[in-house]
This record gives sequence, structure tokens and C-alpha cells, in this order.
Amino acid sequence: MKKTPPPRHPRLPGPPRPRGDRKRKLRVGSAAYPYDPSYGRGNPVYPAYEDDPYNDFPGDFIDEQWEERRRGPLVIPRWWLNTVVGLFLLPIAGIWTKTFFHIFSHETIHNSFWATEEFWFFFLGIALWLITFFGLPRPLLIYVFGHELTHAVWVWLMGGRVSEFKVAREGGHIMTNRHNVLISLAPYFYPIYSVAIIILYGVAALFWDVAPYTRWLFLALGITWAFHITFTFWMIPKGQSDLTYHGTFYSLVVIYIMNIALLTGLGLVAAPHATFLGFAREFLHNTSDFSGWLAALARHLLAS
Repeated sequence: MKKTPPPRHPRLPGPPRPRGDRKRKLRVGSAAYPYDPSYGRGNPVYPAYEDDPYNDFPGDFIDEQWEERRRGPLVIPRWWLNTVVGLFLLPIAGIWTKTFFHIFSHETIHNSFWATEEFWFFFLGIALWLITFFGLPRPLLIYVFGHELTHAVWVWLMGGRVSEFKVAREGGHIMTNRHNVLISLAPYFYPIYSVAIIILYGVAALFWDVAPYTRWLFLALGITWAFHITFTFWMIPKGQSDLTYHGTFYSLVVIYIMNIALLTGLGLVAAPHATFLGFAREFLHNTSDFSGWLAALARHLLAS
């Protein structure tokens, strides 16, 4: 006789299981986390796991269970806390942006950075990719593969395991036992194809003289970095739960800081006169200016 599966009833999540038993699905192109984010902003988020036989949306609680939770201890939602952290990260983003434009505008105007091969080939790569992105069919499968591979790489870097990896034009996902904000947001700040090109160039340099091909390295970096940026901007408005899970505002601030940090690194490597030490000094100088402005503003507000 065919066995009838037991009925599935909504329920409150039980005690957490050992970390090694948890499996979380990360996706691109559809909901990455199997829960309803529209259910009560004051409700703490309990993500469902793929190996949970009661893998129901946490929003599907019956009224009595919700009343019981409402009378329980106050829990600050994750996205509230992350929003506050994002506000404190905004000054860092602003200071970094000011430092970036000051350093590289000086390099471009006074040290003729704009006349170097690296500069022109990098921007030629960006232009070629923009023509491709807006004028030809978009290579969605390549993007989805890179997106999911980036999740997987950061899971491995964090000591986690990937038990499933699926990619299609409509979207993809990985199954993993580990998750944090870096794993979730990595595809939006870690240009995996650019990193792959740098690694291949470095390996080739161990065996051959690759100096004559530096211009082509920067052409490829321009193409792949523009690939990363355009798809990032294209995907963010589509409601990716990679962003909403940790709070959209906080996620966008982290993505911006990480991307401008990466662009800073590429620029400092390519610019003939700019150095990491010089950038750090300028960053500290701008931080001091901002702190002085903030102190003056506080004194003014207290005096009034």
C-alpha cells in the first residue's frame, strides 16, 4: 500500500540544529530564501532550510502562534540593526569617494595618467562591453554561472560546503551549509571573471615574459569589470533577496564600498605615480576634515 505523507502544518521554528546540518539555498533570478519578506517587518526572520521536512514560510503561522510570539521577548529585526550600521558606514563611503576622485584626478591631470596604455585599454574594454550589453543579446547564462560560482567561492573561503550547484538562463542556486553577509553580497562586489583573468596572467608570468601583453590584460579587465558593474546595476532593482535578507539599504552601502575599494586597487596598480601609502594618507586627511566638520556641527547644534 502506498504510504500517505503526514500533513504539513504551519509551525514556529524549533531550536537551531547543529551548524553542519544546515543547508541554505542561494539563488539568482528568483527568491533566494524560502520565506515571505512581506510578512510583518517587526517579525524576526527565521530562514527555512532545504533539509527541513516542515519547510514552510515563516509567515504562515496561525493566529494563536503569532499571538504567543507577540507576547514573547522583544527581538530587534536584523534589517533594523543593519540599517543603523549602514548609516554609520555612509561617512566611510563618502570619505573613500572623495579620496578616490582627488587622487586619480590629480594623477590624470598632473601626471598624465590619461596618456598611459593601461588607461586607454581599460576604458576601451569598458566601451566595447557597453556596446555589447546595450546592443546585443545579454549573456545571461554566463552571468548566472559567475554569480553562483562567486557564492560558492566565498562559501569555500568561509570554510563551508557546497552540496548542489545549478545554473540556467532563468536563474540558478547553490545549496550550502554556511551563510553570512559576505557570501550573500559577494556577486555584487567580487568580479569573478576579472579575478580569474588576473590569476591566469599571474600564472603565465611564472613561465613566460608577459610584459608585452599588459595592454591586453587591461583591455580584458575593462571588459570583465564593466560586465560586473552593468549586470550588478541591472540586477539590483529586480528585488534580489541577496539584498533584502540583510536589508536593502545596508547591502547597497556595503556593495558600494567594496566596489570602489576594488576600483581603487586597480587604479593604484595602473597609475604610475599613485601609491597605496599616498592613498592612505589622503584618506586619513579627509577623515580628519570630516571629524572636524562633524564636531563643529555638533557644537553649533548644542549652542543653539
